[in-house]
Amino acid sequence: MNGENSSADGLKKLRGKASLCFGEPPFILAAASVVGKKEGEGPLGECFDRIEMDSMLGQKTWEQAESELQTRTSKLAIEKSGLKKEDIRYYFGGDLLAQLIATSFGSMDLEFPMFGIYGACSTMGEAMGLGAMTVDGGFAEHVIVTASSHFASAEKQFRFPLEYGNQRPYSATWTVTGCGSVILSKRNSGGKPLARITGMTTGKIIDMQFKDSMNMGAAMAMAALDTMVQNFRDFGVNETHYDKIITGDLGQVGKRLLLDYLFKAGYDIESRYMDCGIEIFDEQTQDTHAGGSGCGCSASVLCGYILPKIRDGVWKRVLFLPTGALLSTVSFNEGQSVPGIAHAVVLEHMEG
Repeated sequence: MNGENSSADGLKKLRGKASLCFGEPPFILAAASVVGKKEGEGPLGECFDRIEMDSMLGQKTWEQAESELQTRTSKLAIEKSGLKKEDIRYYFGGDLLAQLIATSFGSMDLEFPMFGIYGACSTMGEAMGLGAMTVDGGFAEHVIVTASSHFASAEKQFRFPLEYGNQRPYSATWTVTGCGSVILSKRNSGGKPLARITGMTTGKIIDMQFKDSMNMGAAMAMAALDTMVQNFRDFGVNETHYDKIITGDLGQVGKRLLLDYLFKAGYDIESRYMDCGIEIFDEQTQDTHAGGSGCGCSASVLCGYILPKIRDGVWKRVLFLPTGALLSTVSFNEGQSVPGIAHAVVLEHMEG
């Protein structure tokens, strides 16, 4: 294919201001989800592949435990796909820790060419979008996408040491100890794929000048709204185009803000809306306040709960929209606000 034709084909995939429609939608061949004990005790416990009863995963530090979580989940996804490790060309991975140490150490022994991704809790959506672009563009036959978080490593970095025993406000979310991993492929390997990624909408940073790091749902809600509405406009659809619209971890506070502001904008999504952070824990019995959060929240719920529903045809078309709060300990201690971002991926059922 010459350069002129290649450029024309690329332009055909562009939709509106921020979206892509894939010419040859990548298959999601397999998915794996591994979570901690608390997550396994929640409403979705039976959906996850593995529940780790030891929060240290046999390691010496919380950070090493999260790396081990990534390693185990990635290996399980490859095993479930029926592919060999050598078939995977690229690894797209991310976490919440400084310099992505959970990902860099967790993927080291896998020996894949690696792209480290940081989108805070939106990382799974961002990484899946980039992985899908890579496969659709013909730059890889198979890629693996993984995102993780760990309650203790996140609390240690962003808030207080667990030994401190601080009280958490009701607006706070509970960082999920969990990891999700998917295998994206240009072709079906013979089994029944979980879904296809037919499109994506890349979010932009939205700063509403929130400065409360214990209320990240409020900080992220407007980013979710912005990306969702951009998706509707770019593809010329409305909320009824999707059987389910699923955000990552807005929690109870962010959910209410999102639904209220969307309704004012003319969109009523409540009957088809779900938030991973609300679903993963039981609000009445697990004392997680506003719900769950972390890169591993939407990633594990996607792999354990959402993708099987799409595979079975319960949902034919889903807008998966993880959200992220883009703060660091440095920015917070310097008095800066907590901007938000959200990345959307369109997932569709495969007939037959």
